[in-house]
Amino acid sequence: MGRLTGEKWLMANIIYGAGLRLMECLRLKIKDVDFAYNQITVRDGKGQQDRITMLPETIKNPLKDHLKKVWHLHQKDLKDGYGKVSMPYALSRKYPNADREWGWQYVFPSINRSVDPRSGLVKRHYLSEQFLQRAIKTALRNAKISKRGSTHSLRHSFATHLLEDGYDIRSIQELLGHNDVRTKMVYTHVLNRGGRCVKSPADHL
Repeated sequence: MGRLTGEKWLMANIIYGAGLRLMECLRLKIKDVDFAYNQITVRDGKGQQDRITMLPETIKNPLKDHLKKVWHLHQKDLKDGYGKVSMPYALSRKYPNADREWGWQYVFPSINRSVDPRSGLVKRHYLSEQFLQRAIKTALRNAKISKRGSTHSLRHSFATHLLEDGYDIRSIQELLGHNDVRTKMVYTHVLNRGGRCVKSPADHL
């Protein structure tokens, strides 16, 4: 984390601190970040399921500062006659003007506007996957970490560290958006504590 800066640091901390997938982070909308309740709502996650996870306290102020910059960017887009983002088809029909509203904008918008292939309209998409992926690889190399790593390693660490802190696997399952608890068993193997993460009483002697 110490090798990342700016938006890259913020995105990495959201993925690690909230257990998001990379695309869930990139597609995050302003309205789905709740500072009052310290939570993030993930829309249409894997399996087309919505879920709620935590908003880490340590990133609240940096995220607010970042959103001020995004707001100014959006205001400029509106002034230039743009300001639209892509929305689910059903919602775009029900709320035809919502794609210009602040709440529907992306938390991590692309630097440049582009043509939406579905509508042919110029919109501001979210950042590309490579934006953070390349930064993670560079950070690993600069930190002289020999093990392979990726953005998914941050999500993996989120689950592993929660287990280390004693949180139950079912709660972590819900935060990650996993439907099958067996998916979580990979993290118990990392901890070397067995399937139920129960410590033997003999280890307390």
